[in-house]
Amino acid sequence: MSLVVRYRFAAVSAAALLCLAGATGMAEAKPTSLYAPSAMVFSVAQGDDASAPVLRAATLSCMPTAQGTHPDPKAACTALNSTGGTFDRLLAAPDTNRACPMHYAPVTVTAEGVWQGSRVAWKHTFSNACSMNATLNGNAVFAF
Repeated sequence: MSLVVRYRFAAVSAAALLCLAGATGMAEAKPTSLYAPSAMVFSVAQGDDASAPVLRAATLSCMPTAQGTHPDPKAACTALNSTGGTFDRLLAAPDTNRACPMHYAPVTVTAEGVWQGSRVAWKHTFSNACSMNATLNGNAVFAF
């Protein structure tokens, strides 16, 4: 075998090994999930600032299946999906058949975490627990 043929053979063999090693490396680098992450913490706090004491909280993960400490994760994930990522859509018009007192005892609801791959830090403060319940009535996300 001539020297030129040996070098070409060695170059082709080396290129084939590099391609094989590259293909193996690509197989190891594939993503672990086809879904964008969605993991949230919801809370209800007495007060209107960050230091308000939390009355209750629930965790929720929606992908690939609905799970968490939320009592009805499937319904909560469905409600969140209907918002299209705009969490203000969780707020409905208050129930007009429900009379609430006009006293100020603020209650704040929060949603923090990652929703469909994007960071979320949302909060809304109600004048009191009655107005919160009248507005969130039937809302599966804060039904915990």
